[in-house]
Amino acid sequence: MLDVRRMQVLRAVVANGSVSGAAAALGYTPSAISQQIGVLEREAGTRLLEKVGRGLRPTPAGALLAERAGALAELLGGIEAELADIRAGRTGLLRVRFFHTASVGLIPPAVAAFRTGHPDVQLDLRMQEDGLLEAVSAGECDVAVIVAGRDVPQPKGVQMVHLVDDPYRIVLPGGHGMAGQQRVELAELAAESWISSVPTTAGPCAEALQDAYACAGISPRAVLEVDGSHSAQGFVAAGLGVALVPQLGLEAVHPDVVVRPLGSIEPVRRIFAAVRETVADRPATEQLLAALTGAAAPGPVAPQSAGAEP
Repeated sequence: MLDVRRMQVLRAVVANGSVSGAAAALGYTPSAISQQIGVLEREAGTRLLEKVGRGLRPTPAGALLAERAGALAELLGGIEAELADIRAGRTGLLRVRFFHTASVGLIPPAVAAFRTGHPDVQLDLRMQEDGLLEAVSAGECDVAVIVAGRDVPQPKGVQMVHLVDDPYRIVLPGGHGMAGQQRVELAELAAESWISSVPTTAGPCAEALQDAYACAGISPRAVLEVDGSHSAQGFVAAGLGVALVPQLGLEAVHPDVVVRPLGSIEPVRRIFAAVRETVADRPATEQLLAALTGAAAPGPVAPQSAGAEP
């Protein structure tokens, strides 16, 4: 295998026409230059220089290696510049994974804010519901937005950054008897039929809801389990039940439902960014986390509906 550094020494000898000239240019002793050239000739398996009077000139093989050494120097210089851009957060690639409702009210504004300041950093964005933390641990992605349950996981090689506690809101049919209330207590909904937009038996979201139901002393009767907040709103609008939907999943509200904050018992989803430690200190990663935190920051809590406020 040819040594790139020795090729640069050969390039200096050819450019200066002598070992002493190359030594002066590189700050080495002539003996060190001669030793490097000797090793490179053994690596190449042929003579690279020949004497001409008091100077040296390259053999055909030496001329080839000197020329390629110049091209390599330009390539390495470009690579160093690209690495400097990555270290400074100006360019690079970040692989980001996130769950469904995060794609509604969190990821889009965060990505827009990030790209304003880092247009040359490529974001590989992908939505997935399962295996987010495992994907970060395995190095399959760099950042994953996840929901943590009662215990926050701490996998090796992964940093957990808290983004926001996302409160659940109650979604009622427009003509519901409690639609005129500013806040609704969970205990008041004990007899309702429920549309569930999250798994009801397992997972961090289920844990938050189960704890809230237990505190309220109710056992909701789920008549339907759907795959997201938008679907849940559609069934609520049709009068088939009520639903608890996270605030971040309510960027768009169905025209025939009313959304109200809960009263004394309010379940929340604890949302974290799981970050690979090997990329956590990069400026681009830090800026992405700042954008996610800014997008997740809760605004003022107010009742929502498509029609006039009660």
